Amino acid sequence: MKPSESGVESVSNNGSNYLINPLKPFDSGEYWCESDTGEYSNTVNITVHGGHVILESPPLPVTEGHSVTLNCRYKKTPSDLTADFYKDGSLIRTESTGVMTIPAVSQSDEGLYSCRHPELGRSPESWMTVTGATPSPPSPFTGTKM
Repeated sequence: MKPSESGVESVSNNGSNYLINPLKPFDSGEYWCESDTGEYSNTVNITVHGGHVILESPPLPVTEGHSVTLNCRYKKTPSDLTADFYKDGSLIRTESTGVMTIPAVSQSDEGLYSCRHPELGRSPESWMTVTGATPSPPSPFTGTKM
């Protein structure tokens, strides 16, 4: 999202990083970057809440077979948090960097995700929808001439 579209008065640009201050729940949404040449980055869905921990997840839905990265962050400063990742309320793994990657998403990965830092608290849950992979076009017939 371009700063002019964010509706936020206090936006500071530090190179390719943007700081929105103060951050409010209505700042939740889909964010992306645009280069000087008009190219767009991948989007990220960010939910803002009153707590200190946020879960950055890809925009919905994700395609089966693709890689997905979930990032657990402390909202005031960029940081590498040791975080527990949960799916549907159950602990699935702990990552010392606060980043969890699912190399090839499948339908069984669909569900509610959250993360928790032992001292800073838990993020809100975020639903991840997984859609089927797009089928490849049929290969052309490679018969012999008669």
